[in-house]
Amino acid sequence: MHGMWQDMMVTGVPIAEKVMRTVAVYAFLVAGLRLFGKRELGQLNPLDFIVLLLLSNTVQNAIIGNDNSLLGGLIGAAVLFVVNEALVRFVFRHPRARRVIEGRPEELIQDGKILRAALRRNMITREELETAARKQGIEHLHDVDCARLEVSGTLSFVLREPGTGTQQHEAVMERLAAIEQRLAALTHRVG
Repeated sequence: MHGMWQDMMVTGVPIAEKVMRTVAVYAFLVAGLRLFGKRELGQLNPLDFIVLLLLSNTVQNAIIGNDNSLLGGLIGAAVLFVVNEALVRFVFRHPRARRVIEGRPEELIQDGKILRAALRRNMITREELETAARKQGIEHLHDVDCARLEVSGTLSFVLREPGTGTQQHEAVMERLAAIEQRLAALTHRVG
């Protein structure tokens, strides 16, 4: 029984080394995600998903070192939580640091025109853009006034304002519906 407790509670790597390893891996991953783009965060395709899964497995040993103890894993996880919380609080208070770490949103459609250079820079295909629009209930990209890739990696869309022709059509349809209701009421009274 003593051996089991020792295996669970005695770390194979000094705690200070474990903390330094965890902080270094965390900093590397933040920098890597910043350098390689926002799409890994919000617009995962199967290849991006595989990379993120393998990435977590790849850096696991870098964090825990030659240590399979329960305590060692819990220390690594705790350090990740603490470092992440500290960084989130820091960037909340320092907008300039937030822009450096998170980047800025990027326009992909502006004034109804698709910005192909922005799509290329962010490696987003027109099909991916259309799929994201459909997920938000937008059938056609020509209905979009602007779209942007947010710092979180999600795509947001703003629809065009309906033109005067569309507004007139809607007004005529509303009047027609009102006339039909009145006719139905009159028919009901007479019948």
